[in-house]
Amino acid sequence: MLLAMLLALLMPLLASAQAVSDPTPLQYRDAAEEARFHALAAELRCVQCQNQSLADSNAQIAHDLRREVLTLMQQGNSDAQIKQFLVERYGEFVLYRPAMDARNSLLWFGPLGVLLIGAGTVFWVVRRRSRTVQPMDESEERW
Repeated sequence: MLLAMLLALLMPLLASAQAVSDPTPLQYRDAAEEARFHALAAELRCVQCQNQSLADSNAQIAHDLRREVLTLMQQGNSDAQIKQFLVERYGEFVLYRPAMDARNSLLWFGPLGVLLIGAGTVFWVVRRRSRTVQPMDESEERW
């Protein structure tokens, strides 16, 4: 009974434990490849964390994807080919800067449209109210 109670108390600690990352570091051929890898990893989004780049994330899938990206680089794939591979696998969400096309044009231009509509509405309301307010006569008593 005591053992079961102790185990029940330790379960939250076990559930919150982080996955152990791969202990072997990435092996780069040269400094140029390392710089290219870091630039590319900064442009890709972790598919689990969603708001961290692949370079910043500590999720296990981010470790796996970094290894996959480095393997693809060492196989001679260009950055565009690597991005295309990841987009085919995970969707355009994996890119921090997705390509602009008809499907996501609302995401690119929507905020500007909302801002312009809001500014136009404020301008229209202020102009309409300024016409209805009568200027104060100098003969009226001021407080």
